[in-house]
Amino acid sequence: MNAWLIRAISVIFLGFLAISGVARAQDEVEIRTIDLGYGLHVIFGQGGNMMASVGADGIFVIDDQFAPLSERLLETISTLSDQPIRFVLNTHVHGDHVGGNENFAATGAIIVGHESIRERMSAEQVSELTNRTTPAYPDSALPIVTFQSGLSFYWNGLTAEIAHLPNAHTDGDSAVWIAEANVLHMGDIYFNGRFPFIDIDTGGSVDGIIAAANWALDLADENTVIVPGHGEIANRAALLAYRDMLVEARALVAVHVAAGRSYDDTQAANPLAPLNEEWGGGFITSDYLTAFIYLSIAGE
Repeated sequence: MNAWLIRAISVIFLGFLAISGVARAQDEVEIRTIDLGYGLHVIFGQGGNMMASVGADGIFVIDDQFAPLSERLLETISTLSDQPIRFVLNTHVHGDHVGGNENFAATGAIIVGHESIRERMSAEQVSELTNRTTPAYPDSALPIVTFQSGLSFYWNGLTAEIAHLPNAHTDGDSAVWIAEANVLHMGDIYFNGRFPFIDIDTGGSVDGIIAAANWALDLADENTVIVPGHGEIANRAALLAYRDMLVEARALVAVHVAAGRSYDDTQAANPLAPLNEEWGGGFITSDYLTAFIYLSIAGE
């Protein structure tokens, strides 16, 4: 394999560790909630932003963060409703979104996710480049309801339309649209105010994440509440700025790819410098995003 590709994937792997590793002691994690109305609550903790629909039908949860945080998350959710958690939807396969599956399932919740999530969680994942092995999850942690393109939940007086948006952040991303409340949960397709992690190793791509952002923009209006996978709650204007940044970033890197420049030469040129001050505040730096985009459009 080419040296530039090895280095690029190593960069991606470091980014993956930053997003999927438990970075600090669980008792130091602040858990907070925001009431969106309509029985919908956003839950912030460590990892991907969760959302809960509460009402007479029971509790429907989107994502469940890391396993060590489950007890505290379950306590927080119990303050929102005394109903049981009936369903947990995984927006994608990363550990900060599915890590609590086994613990939530133990309470009686049914885990739901795209079929690729179950497939990836069912098998040991081996990276030859990093010599890192991720064990298969136990059966009790796997989604037991899967889908290909989407499905609908008619729940607590609302309709949650779940759409698979392929090859964006990963190959198994889903977004959840609740029209009655004008709320859209985008999972890690959307990192609000920062460069995103595009997990090439699990099928993500820059073109896919741009297409997913365009899908969301077509759905949203100026009053839509947009819940990102990471960052604070946003609106359509913020999502539009994010989409425009991605389009510009792709174009800046594509110039170097089209000129036949190597990965090393492209990184040395620092093509995303114009965007770094506004968007480079998260753990994904301009170097990381350059690697993601280069791999997306150059291949091997």
